[in-house]
Amino acid sequence: MTDLFDPATQTFAPTSDGRLFPVRRVFCVGRNYAAHAREMGRDPDREAPFFFTKWAETVVPDGSVIPYPQQTANFHYEAELVVAIGKGGRNIAESDALTHVWGYATGNDLTRRDLQLAARETGRPWDSGKNVEASAPTGPIHPVREVGHLAKGAIRLLVNDVVKQDADLADLIWSVPEIISILSTLWALEPGDLIFTGTPAGVGPIVTGDVVRVEIQGLAPLTITVGPAA
Repeated sequence: MTDLFDPATQTFAPTSDGRLFPVRRVFCVGRNYAAHAREMGRDPDREAPFFFTKWAETVVPDGSVIPYPQQTANFHYEAELVVAIGKGGRNIAESDALTHVWGYATGNDLTRRDLQLAARETGRPWDSGKNVEASAPTGPIHPVREVGHLAKGAIRLLVNDVVKQDADLADLIWSVPEIISILSTLWALEPGDLIFTGTPAGVGPIVTGDVVRVEIQGLAPLTITVGPAA
């Protein structure tokens, strides 16, 4: 039998050692910094972690030009630590979670905020606001053997060299081991999965021509440019 059409091309994320990381799925943690939860009108002390997903093909590399997406007038940046899974598992114990991590990267969870908030207010899924083409820019993934496990260190985002987000990874409500353990009770994690771990306070809009840079201590930075409308 022959295929009806050519299958989609595999998405790869570059690594700091020159190899390619095949991306399988992208999981994202919602409101995982207390100050950001409050700026979004939620109480971080009462809410358990929750997750949403993006397609693998939303992952694009450092240096990308991101077309300003259609159907939005409020396109937002969100600096995030990205965890790259190298060993799969289900119901992973928190004490064993870090053995499943291949490496870490800088990330930017780009969001059609107006569509996300409209969906939230009506109790609908966030897909139209979050799962957007080229909306998961990811810097080079550094293997654990190179950078260790990141539990603290500065995380910043700059727009046109002006600091907009400035926090520390130690401010995460749910740590990386906790995130992996909880997530693995909902889905069996697989090699190639990426986890965006949440963003600090200070999210805001970007427009065509803006240069957006994410910096996380110990990792290569991630820089994107917002291009003309798609």
